[in-house]
Amino acid sequence: MNQQQSWDSIIIGAGASGLMCAATAARRGLRVLVLEHGKRPGRKLLISGGGRCNFTNKDLTPADFVSANPHFCKSALARFTPWDFIALVEKHGIPYHERDWGQLFCDESAKAIVELLISECRSAGVEFSYQCKVEQVARQETGFALSTSQGDLVCDSLVVASGGLSMPKLGASAFGWQLAEEFGLEVIPPRAGLVPLTLHTEDKERFGELSGIALRAEVFAEGGASFRENVLFTHRGLSGPAILQISSYWLPGERVRIDWLGELDIVSELLTQQKAHPGQSLKNTLSSYYPKRFVSAILGELKFLEQPLKGLGPKQFELVAESLRNWSILPNGTEGYRTAEVTLGGVNCQELSSKTMEARKVKGLYFIGEVVDVAGHLGGFNFQWAWSSGVAAGNALKIE
Repeated sequence: MNQQQSWDSIIIGAGASGLMCAATAARRGLRVLVLEHGKRPGRKLLISGGGRCNFTNKDLTPADFVSANPHFCKSALARFTPWDFIALVEKHGIPYHERDWGQLFCDESAKAIVELLISECRSAGVEFSYQCKVEQVARQETGFALSTSQGDLVCDSLVVASGGLSMPKLGASAFGWQLAEEFGLEVIPPRAGLVPLTLHTEDKERFGELSGIALRAEVFAEGGASFRENVLFTHRGLSGPAILQISSYWLPGERVRIDWLGELDIVSELLTQQKAHPGQSLKNTLSSYYPKRFVSAILGELKFLEQPLKGLGPKQFELVAESLRNWSILPNGTEGYRTAEVTLGGVNCQELSSKTMEARKVKGLYFIGEVVDVAGHLGGFNFQWAWSSGVAAGNALKIE
């Protein structure tokens, strides 16, 4: 650690938001120190997007975020947009590509994004201290005093970018929320988001044989949110992009409805097949549209499933359509933070300035990134929130 123990700003956490904030503040001439309890920076960045880092989404809107205050994210996102980060990626010569729905990924490795951030920090004069645990934070008349595993520090402003509880193997902790509460700020109880749903024992037994099957479907939460993407059956429950998305809106005790039909007019299809293959069973006919295991498990309660088409009529076909269109299940829970991609909840946005990320009650104390009650959908939105909230705080930090 630098021998100088007094800083304009100390940032706790060398993740996406912390690094972005550090570079932004240091470019403005602030003396910035980043404290990281791990051995290296950007660990979550390195494993994201299958190692290629889905670093933003060019189709982003504020509606792509979940928060008790849905308007809070608008200011920061408008002042540092996906295009601003794309410009930074291009400035560093990082090749990237677009996938479905505006998702942008590195062509090669997520390491390039971490190197970009470290390069921006280093060139601006940011100092780092790794494997540094913050043990206590006290407010002083003109700033903050920190007791750490590597000595005592003081700073004029303190930025908390310590993340949430998702991916605990990377050292996730509740530090940021505990600190917020120590300073009298409200924290909305956190829970896992963008996470697979688990099923009750009887349903796991019933649908366990479907493990590995993925089908495109529209998934609905009781609150009205819906997503159309792949649904994957696992030996523990349901996963896939549509399920991960809906998990951020699902609450314990609520059912999840799935429309397996989409644009398929199954009644019309069955009437056509009835004329062409009257002796074929309904089950075998449906297996032309869905995996046979799926048909047996999802529609197994239909007593006429094994009957030939010639003995059935529009009424039975409508029952098939209704069963596929309005299939519902009561999840047992989620797989929790172990596999969650984001943490829902966090520091209540009402406690913070949407323009600066500064705590309204505590001058000089800022919260950014996942520690705040703003969580994005799947597809690069959470990283953009990290960039935008980091820049908002970095531009607001004052030079005393």
